[in-house]
Amino acid sequence: KHSMKVFFTASSGVQESHNFPEVVAVMLIDDVVVGYCDSRIKTALPKQDWMEKLRDGDPKFWKWYTGECTVHQQVFRDDFISLKKRLNHTGSIHILQNMFGCEQDEETGHINGFHQYGYNGEDFLVFHLETQTWIAPTPQSVMTKHMWDRDRSRNDLWKNFIHRVCIDCLNKLLDYGRSSVMRTDPTSVSLLQKSPSSPVSCHATG
Repeated sequence: KHSMKVFFTASSGVQESHNFPEVVAVMLIDDVVVGYCDSRIKTALPKQDWMEKLRDGDPKFWKWYTGECTVHQQVFRDDFISLKKRLNHTGSIHILQNMFGCEQDEETGHINGFHQYGYNGEDFLVFHLETQTWIAPTPQSVMTKHMWDRDRSRNDLWKNFIHRVCIDCLNKLLDYGRSSVMRTDPTSVSLLQKSPSSPVSCHATG
């Protein structure tokens, strides 16, 4: 099985004291970070050597990826602002998280997708792919669920993205990163301690 996961995090109330971007996004292939963008740099950065080869070897794809990352940041930021208004959450520190992506079984061809939100550290909304509706696990998320359930065009876009665009993107990335992603080097672990009372350092490779 191979997977692509994208995480978006929007925050308020931490920028001034921690010099933190308002929106941060990371892409993972098989749970390894391969791409990054945020609201300050306005572009996508490769986080693996083979992603640099993809950026240089397929500039059209990289332009699309950068555009998607930049546009979704703005949409996500707007969702965050609207959500805080609906919940009457102004001031203080608030965090909205979004995870979406897809998994594909190379042997069976089975495809699975996911899309969910967390707010201030708790589950907030989960997208049900088959019914194209949102599941609200908490009372404060019910109002947003009803709003998003009515937005059929947006839900259609998400279903299409997860089932088609995400899988195409995953396969494109696997074409470039397969040798690294599929690497099966034996793992080596070593423990280093200078004396019985000193901290233990742990190193793992492979």
